[in-house]
Amino acid sequence: MDKNISFTLRVWRQRGPKEKGEFKQYFMEDIPGDTSFLEMLDILNEKLINRNEEPIVFDHDCREGICGMCSLYINGHPHGPATGATTCQIYMRRFQDGDVITVEPWRSAGFPVIRDLMVDRRAFDKIMAAGGYVSVNTGGVPDANAIPIPKAAADEAMDAAACIGCGACVAACKNGSAMLFVSAKVSQLALLPQGKVEAKRRVKAMLAKMDELGFGACTNTRACEAECPKCVSISNIARLNRQFIGAKLSD
Repeated sequence: MDKNISFTLRVWRQRGPKEKGEFKQYFMEDIPGDTSFLEMLDILNEKLINRNEEPIVFDHDCREGICGMCSLYINGHPHGPATGATTCQIYMRRFQDGDVITVEPWRSAGFPVIRDLMVDRRAFDKIMAAGGYVSVNTGGVPDANAIPIPKAAADEAMDAAACIGCGACVAACKNGSAMLFVSAKVSQLALLPQGKVEAKRRVKAMLAKMDELGFGACTNTRACEAECPKCVSISNIARLNRQFIGAKLSD
């Protein structure tokens, strides 16, 4: 059975995008080790509400490691001290009694703070929208499931599609680059025959939108790959670069 722990929580508090933020400290006592990190924040918020204080704003949805909304920067790591896991999959047993745990929002020009630990990640939606749609002529063509696709290509496309768009790659990157996210979204379509029709236009448009929204350049430190909760490979970035160069040369 997991033992209870007590610790100090340093949480970034910021009332709005244009407000000045600061760290506030909260002492958490006798928290069971099998409590998830988000459940621990729920406990803290209940205490704050009971004291007529403002609860901490943070993002969450599925709490099952699927959506990636639980985007917290914990002790210097996006999503916390675990490989291949989102914040909601982090349990307090990973921490020691007496620890000081620092919690921050994503830090990126492309992800402005909305309040406290919640950031605006609509930039990723705009990049996806810039990529457009996959064209399919539905008149008299074989069903998509009937198109032969080599297993190796299908497996790679599925690995790229595992990206949940949480933004951990951006938070991990010293340049605030979104290249791992963009490359995964480009790769999942570029590897399949259905995605090749708009491939050249797509890669140029998505990279242009990424630059427009203030994300930094990739300098290949691999921090994005190391912190990605779905272990998306930077081989997708190499593929993206090849796609982009090919598209520009064909202009």
